[in-house]
Amino acid sequence: MCADLRLIGLKQRLRGRWVLDGVDLQLQRGRSLVMIGGSGQGKSVTLKCTLGLMKPDAGQVLVDGVDVTGLKGGERDKIIRKFGMLFQGGALFDSLTVWENIAFRLIYAEKAPRKQAKERAIEAMRRVRLAPEFADVRPIELSGGMQKRAGLARAIIARPDILFFDEPTTGLDPITADAINDLIVEMVRELGCTALSITHDMASARK
Repeated sequence: MCADLRLIGLKQRLRGRWVLDGVDLQLQRGRSLVMIGGSGQGKSVTLKCTLGLMKPDAGQVLVDGVDVTGLKGGERDKIIRKFGMLFQGGALFDSLTVWENIAFRLIYAEKAPRKQAKERAIEAMRRVRLAPEFADVRPIELSGGMQKRAGLARAIIARPDILFFDEPTTGLDPITADAINDLIVEMVRELGCTALSITHDMASARK
């Protein structure tokens, strides 16, 4: 499955200025779109508003035609389950092992048994070519590229309908960045999902 995503007149004001001032965007089911721009131009804020991490001052976020900006409780959770996210800095929890980070959604949102969650986490690690022997280590023991792979594994573990990638190659050397780009393309095609990426890296955008 995959989903349609549409932003209509999205506005967000931060620290006295309009970071978003009427953003319109349509991403059709099963398509991949890249949003390009420099730092501080509102790319990450757009994603946060779309994910519900920030409530926009005005506008609509439509997922399969449903405006999610006003949803709460179970209705909102049902829509959020359609999303997977690779955060800019990895956003891995230092206090959890790698597999617990990857399976975080399964354990804490879906209440999956830990044994089952670990099996699915290791399967996701294999798919992003992160060796299973790193499952029980802490994120600090991983290189930057390996942390990105762990973040990607977490993003895909629940087979989301829509995948978001926030500056996926930031802080990586060119060879590692290219490998991450290849993985992202591969995972989007394999899952058949809708994808929105934001970046200032033109090589990444082209790929």
